[in-house]
Order: sequence, then C-alpha cells, then structure tokens
Amino acid sequence: PRLCVVGSGPAGFYTAQHILKHHGGARVDIYEKLPVPFGLVRFGVAPDHPEVKNVINSFTQTARSERCAYYGNVTVGRDVTVAELRQAYHAVVLSYGAEDNRVLGIPGENLSGVYSARAFVGWYNGLPENRDLKPDLSCETALILGHGNVALDIARILLSPLHLLRQTDITEGSLAALACSKVKRVWLVGRRGPLQVAFTIKELREMINLPGTRPVLNPVDFTGLENAVKDAPRPRKRLTELMIKTALEKPGEKAVEVQAGAPREWGLRFQRSPQAVLPTADGGRARGVRLALTRLEGSGDSARAVPTGDVEELECGLVLSSIGYRSLPLDPAVPFDTQRGVIPNSSGRVEGVPGLYCSGWVKRGPTGVIITTMNDSFDTAQSVLEDLQAGVLDVTTSREGFGAVESILHSRGVRPVSFSDWEKIDAAEVARGKAAGKPREKIVDPQEMLRLIGH
Repeated sequence: PRLCVVGSGPAGFYTAQHILKHHGGARVDIYEKLPVPFGLVRFGVAPDHPEVKNVINSFTQTARSERCAYYGNVTVGRDVTVAELRQAYHAVVLSYGAEDNRVLGIPGENLSGVYSARAFVGWYNGLPENRDLKPDLSCETALILGHGNVALDIARILLSPLHLLRQTDITEGSLAALACSKVKRVWLVGRRGPLQVAFTIKELREMINLPGTRPVLNPVDFTGLENAVKDAPRPRKRLTELMIKTALEKPGEKAVEVQAGAPREWGLRFQRSPQAVLPTADGGRARGVRLALTRLEGSGDSARAVPTGDVEELECGLVLSSIGYRSLPLDPAVPFDTQRGVIPNSSGRVEGVPGLYCSGWVKRGPTGVIITTMNDSFDTAQSVLEDLQAGVLDVTTSREGFGAVESILHSRGVRPVSFSDWEKIDAAEVARGKAAGKPREKIVDPQEMLRLIGH
C-alpha cells in the first residue's frame, strides 16, 4: 500500500512511524509546505527546552527508512490538491496542525504593540512567516493574556538573562532585539482562577527559579485553597501547592536579599477577562488593557468565568494574546467544522470520505503536548492499519504514489525538497551555530534555504 501524510510535525511523523512499524510492506510519503521538517518541534518548543526536541532523532530515523520519503516545499491545497493525492495513494492522512491563532475579538486588538503568542513564538523560533515581526520591546510592562505553557514560555523568554538565551538556538534577530529590551515586568492574566490554570508544574517551577527575576503572587488569591485541592488529581494538587507556597511563604533571609535585588518580576492575575486594548493619546499604539473582573460559576476544570460588572485597567506597552491556536480548512474537498476548527472524524477516519484520515491538532483541536499527539497519531495509524486489514482500502489497484504527484508538481513549477536536502540545511545551521557558540543558527528565509541546496 502507498500512503501519504500531509504535515511533518509530530502528528505526521508519529502517524508514519506507527504505520511503517506495524506494516512490513507499506510505503509512506510525507508532504510539508516548508522546506524544513518537524513543525512545532522546531518552531514551537522554546529554545531553552532542547531536551523536548530530542524526538527529532526518532523522526529522522523514520525519514531515513527505505519505505519513507519526505517532500518539503510542497503546499497541499495549492501545489497539489487533496483529490490528486487521493488518486495517487491508497490512503491520505491530514496532519497539518493549527496554523492560525484564535482572536480576542475586542476593540484595539489590532493596535501596534499587540501580538498573538503564535506570531511571537514563531518570531523567536525562526518560523519564516514571522521573521519580520519586529515586536516593540521598548516598554517596561508586558501583559500576556492566557495561563498556559505557551504564555509561560513567552514570559520566560522576555525575562531570561541574555547569557542563558545565548546558549540556545533562538534566532540571531530575536536575540539582538531582546538584548535591547526594556521589559522588566510581565503580568500573566487569565479569566479564571488558580485552580484552572493550564500550565504544568515543570514550567511554573522554571519560572519561579528564573535568575534575576522574582514572582509576584497575591496571597489573597491563594488563601484557603489548600482545602479546595485536597481531593484534586495529583498533578493539579502539586501545581496548586507550589503556587500557594510561592504566594504565602515568607522567603528566608538570603532569598529576601536575592529577590530584593532582582531587577525583573512577573506575576499571575486571575479572574480578569480582556474587554479592550486601550490606545495611546495619538491612537497609534497600545498603552494598556481594560479588564472585566469575573466570578466563577461551577468548580474545577469546568468552571465558567462570568463578568461581575467591575472593570480595571492595567498599564502595559506590549500585549501578547496566548488564548490558543486554530486549524484552518486545507482544501474545499475536505469536510471542516469551522465552529470547532477540526476535521470531523471518528478515530481519525474523516467523515464521509473513505480513504481520508486525520491526526494531531486538526483532528482533535490544538491542545496537549507532544506525548498527547503521539498517542493520538498512533490511534489514527491504527485505524488505517485496520482498514487495510479489513479490505476497506482497496489495495488491489496499484497506485503510483509520488510518481504521479511529481509530474503534477513539475507541471506547476514546484520543486520538492528531499530529506537529504534538509540534512544539508541542517548541517549549515549547526555550523553557523558552532561559530556563534550555539547549538544551531536557524536560517529564517526559505529562499536562502533553497539557494543553499541549489534549488
């Protein structure tokens, strides 16, 4: 059987990996719109979390398998349609992730100084489409809307001592901008309370221990919470206990000295929902955010934030909206639920389109970490394997696979990038990094990547 996967992030690679491992004869082709593979492992994981990127090693093994091929620089839906792929392959799996962000839908969100977390993360991680972001870091206070791991990543990057960032694969351009940054205070604002934060304990601990930075947590927000978490699941309990300890415990003398001398600070603000980004007098840029105070209805993860009618204003010159990513429809031939931002499916089988599957964020929505995506992708791959086994997918007719796609791409003037081409780009990045004392220096311009491999 000839199968293809659209998207080379974790969802795409894990789907391919599982199929190749459990079917000795299957061939899998992976298509990617960028010249370079690995999706959010390369462009989403924070530069100071290199250990999370180790999955790239196993993806590389998959891509080097005799029965797997990688074709970068191919935009499915434009360079080749899903219908054309379905003609060329016995099955097509869509694993193209979430390439957009949710909008706040409030006045002023388009003012200068307001950015989506997705664009900001893309900027410091070298995502080509965000390379020209030029965020204005000339203010002292930044406000991040959201209480997830991405929000903490951004806060950490904004406040990290430069010598720590210099040892990572953060891009040259963003390092230079951060070196001139005036930001010394970051507020992370959420609509709900401490019991509903979405970040994990590892990220919180890292933030609390960030050198030269002190946490500012309001004791009032945490008083009496010990009882509320007594019966909570262990991860939630430990996370809440760490916040309580940080907010309520008197630091020791040495810690007091260290904290008093800390030039930067960050804090969590709860039960506040953004109403508007407020413009400067000339209307040109953001000067603050008006927040509606909320009260919680219900408890635990299902608690809802309801406005109380009171408002407050927080001054800040930089606003980052970290309220989630969003998938987009790829091709009119593929059903898409615009409400939920997913492809309607059952165990990865696309509803009403036999032979078409989906995995990852476009299948279940943009939540979870790499391990969540791994399990989800194995689940979709299992559906494909079952359908091969049961004869639902007709493999008696031979399909040309890339042979057919290659002539389509050729006729449209598209030159795919192979995995060995990527390895040349990779080697060049590592060499540039070495010269600068970093693990790698990412190339952020796709044209430069293509020139490098002689395209």
